[in-house]
Amino acid sequence: MSRTALRICPLCEATCGLTLTIEGTRVTGARGDRDDVFSKGFICPKGASFGAVDGDPDRLRTPLVRRAGELREATWEEAFDAVAAGLRPVVERYGPHAVGVVLGNPNVHTMAGALYPQVLLGALGTRSVFTASTVDQMPKHVSCGLLYGDANAIPVPDLDRTDHLLLIGANPLESNGSLCTAPDFPGKLKALKARGGTLTVIDPRRTRTARLADRHIAVRPGTDALLLAAMTHVLFDEHLVELGELAPHVQGVDEVREEVREFTPEAVAEACDVTPAEIRALARELAAAPTAAVYGRIGSCTVPHGTLASWLVDVLNILTGNLDRPGGALFPQAATDRTPRPAGPGRGFALGRWHSRVSHYPEAKGELPLSALAEEIDTATAEGEPIRALIAVAANPVLSAPDGTRLDKALDSLDFMVSVDPYLNETARHADVVLPPPPPAQSPHHDFAFNTLAVRNQVRYSRPAVPLEPGRMAETEILARLILAATGMHGADPAAVDTMVVDQTLGKAVKDPDSPVHGRDPRELAAQLTGDTGPERRLDLMLRLGPYGDGFGARPDGLTLRRLLAQPHGIDLGPLASRLPQPLKTRSGKVELLPRPIADDLPRLRQAMGERAAGLVLVGRRHLRSNNSWMHNVPALTGGTNRCTLHIHPEDAERLGVVDGAPVRVKGAGGEVTAPAEITDGLRRGVVSLPHGWGHDRPGTRLTHAATDPGVNVNQLLDGSLLDPLSGNAVLNGVPVEVAALNTPL
Repeated sequence: MSRTALRICPLCEATCGLTLTIEGTRVTGARGDRDDVFSKGFICPKGASFGAVDGDPDRLRTPLVRRAGELREATWEEAFDAVAAGLRPVVERYGPHAVGVVLGNPNVHTMAGALYPQVLLGALGTRSVFTASTVDQMPKHVSCGLLYGDANAIPVPDLDRTDHLLLIGANPLESNGSLCTAPDFPGKLKALKARGGTLTVIDPRRTRTARLADRHIAVRPGTDALLLAAMTHVLFDEHLVELGELAPHVQGVDEVREEVREFTPEAVAEACDVTPAEIRALARELAAAPTAAVYGRIGSCTVPHGTLASWLVDVLNILTGNLDRPGGALFPQAATDRTPRPAGPGRGFALGRWHSRVSHYPEAKGELPLSALAEEIDTATAEGEPIRALIAVAANPVLSAPDGTRLDKALDSLDFMVSVDPYLNETARHADVVLPPPPPAQSPHHDFAFNTLAVRNQVRYSRPAVPLEPGRMAETEILARLILAATGMHGADPAAVDTMVVDQTLGKAVKDPDSPVHGRDPRELAAQLTGDTGPERRLDLMLRLGPYGDGFGARPDGLTLRRLLAQPHGIDLGPLASRLPQPLKTRSGKVELLPRPIADDLPRLRQAMGERAAGLVLVGRRHLRSNNSWMHNVPALTGGTNRCTLHIHPEDAERLGVVDGAPVRVKGAGGEVTAPAEITDGLRRGVVSLPHGWGHDRPGTRLTHAATDPGVNVNQLLDGSLLDPLSGNAVLNGVPVEVAALNTPL
């Protein structure tokens, strides 16, 4: 007999509510939850395929431990014994920095990934930390950290109320939105146009989003910051700057005026391949709109000036008075945010507090560039030990980082590696221990990260839709036990990790004069927490101390876990609202419009005005039915447009003798790959495109369906040397490549 259960979809950043159909313990169907307070029934192909993702037969069901060179099934006890025996000797002999930690994109899509990795890093004490952020959005974190003093204070476009939306390097009709959590992003763009608003898209490809736009500017890849700087110049030159109510909260406007003086539309036009008239029109339309928001995403982050481009997105919002006002770009307020403190100066944001051992890359937000992982393993220097052991949590850097072939070899040289992953994929195949979390239907879900980026304030929580299968271990327990094994406490009760976090959090809260529990007994507060598990108690704690919480009785109508559980479709907390100056944590207590690291990097951008890449350049692309390398093993989500082909413009194809569907060779600084050509006028001349996340042809994996159509790893075209210097982000777009028909020499 079938039943239904509610579940928040964890397969992309839209966080849509689902209604699952369940037969016994198997998910047999998924549809949108029409009563969900946020998504209101919207669903995309990924959510509709939840059952297939959940029930993939290639998901590992038991741990794997390497014995006599082979990964073999083991008990959980044997697996964690092996983890403790492999990690502790490395820490004790070489120190904590000899243990690297790699956190993949799926961590932000699970409760466990939000609650435990930071505890692991704090307890282990390693500085060898690498995440997917440095092949994605780190420039935005850095620019916001410098502007606002908080790397996680990222304003999002108020999609439901804006009159003018300018998107640069973003394709939300395929991605469903990123750093902007918005179920039914396509519907919101159509609603914008229906109410008379304007949609402008800046992208070298004529994406599905660009085809919907009122104005599409096919900028030359990698020149986003030049274009935005020229728009900023126009605002000053034509006296269109109007901060409005922002004025008391901003410093550095005159300094920015001086810095962009040389970036005239005429000066950048050739590099961007956009006419001065078009650049001026973009700036004038933005300034003239009653409300407007500029939104930049991965296409503008993964370029040589990614941090400058991300900074200029906010500069344009600020100079037009659209930051922190309805219809502009606002700071969301998540239910699990920390207790808001009074406005005032903070500690600010610092870069380069330490550096990588080999290439001396500065840390950003506590992380080193993922591009540097291979050299930190395989290169000896006099400055400390190389990485000798690795913990990979939901990470597949062999496919997601530049030069996967070098990293492949480096991973084989490690003394020990543990991977937390449901699949034996291209990275996990190197591990000495693989710890597989259960399918998503067997896990609870709350979006800690994505609610801080949501276009409407709301809170939702899903308990597991089906019971944990016998022999499985909850992902939260896996990570808690991993923390204990890595820090010399192997064998202790995993519940001790949650208890420690609760005690530490309450201990700080009762000493904080701005906390609703200031001066109270932390033991008495801990006794009030509800929830069936340690993670639920931690969620209850965060809700109660958060901006909408009950403050442990201080606000009787406030939010608690018990109240949230009584509202299975979620609780709407209202539209985004103006919050300045409260979110600011800069040393001045103001928006610091021209931080020193930004000013120091602008000469590099000036130099780029005179540069123009010869030949072809490469950009990536996103498919609606996949998320990086996650979903290529699900038949329902592959095929059709979700294929690994090289998009090339008809004129470039004719010049090179490339035939549609025929194999072509693509060569970059890091190597070459062969992929079928797909001739299309959906991108500008001089640009070719390969999707990210493919290359499932390495031996020793268990990805049956993905191996039937493996595609090629686009990141193998990169040697890892091209980085945005401020953020350490890999340059993945606007990269020079050579293309030739398979039988033609490069």
